[in-house]
Amino acid sequence: MNLEFPPVSHLFDWPTLWLDGTPLAVNKTVLIYLGATVVTMALFWTAGRRRDSLVPAGAQHVAESGVNFIESSVVMQTIGPEGRKFMPFLTTIFFFILFSNITEVIPLLQFPANSRMAVPITLALLVWGIYNVIGVKRQGLLGYLKNSLFPPGVPKALYVIVTPIELVSTFVVRPFSLAIRLWANMVAGHLLLVTFAILSATLWDSTYAGAAVPFAMLILMTGFEILVSVLQAFIFTILTAVYIGGSMHPAH
Repeated sequence: MNLEFPPVSHLFDWPTLWLDGTPLAVNKTVLIYLGATVVTMALFWTAGRRRDSLVPAGAQHVAESGVNFIESSVVMQTIGPEGRKFMPFLTTIFFFILFSNITEVIPLLQFPANSRMAVPITLALLVWGIYNVIGVKRQGLLGYLKNSLFPPGVPKALYVIVTPIELVSTFVVRPFSLAIRLWANMVAGHLLLVTFAILSATLWDSTYAGAAVPFAMLILMTGFEILVSVLQAFIFTILTAVYIGGSMHPAH
């Protein structure tokens, strides 16, 4: 039995397929992101064409269920009725991240695009920019800084400790924690699936019975990673809504 794990670079770095050496270079990760974008757009375009249908079916049912879910479980729980104007953004974020994650368990693709950091950090910085702009617009620059750095109800003597913590957490750490949470979960899931797949293939070559346990774990982990893909899309979306809601409605 020759158990050989590929180098980590082989699991996350893909050779360039087209336009190598240019800013427009395309590899497997780029194709997955392009596919996720196309599928997201196609889903809502197809649903929009049938919006007059009395009985939703197919893409329309998926799109309407997704919109209702984001509205009831995300927007109304974190922002309130005012947050409905952010529904297009939050719904798009949810489905784009979901479709970028779920490729982890799709045969032939078998790679979660968000296990590469570039797009998660780009999305997180976009969210950071949006909630800060909204905060300044709603509260004014000085008011936003005051409410963010000097939370009401805190004894003034503690502002020496609280204010630096709020400064770092609100304006520095948030985008990185948002991106790293998504990225790290997808990396961990991909490594687990690869590990059990290699164990199953190796043991299958030597003893069929020995491959049963890792193969069962592979099936179990595949189902678990589907759940994680949905959960991480939801977490990113609801945290985005929480940050937007916090910038719109400062604590009193």
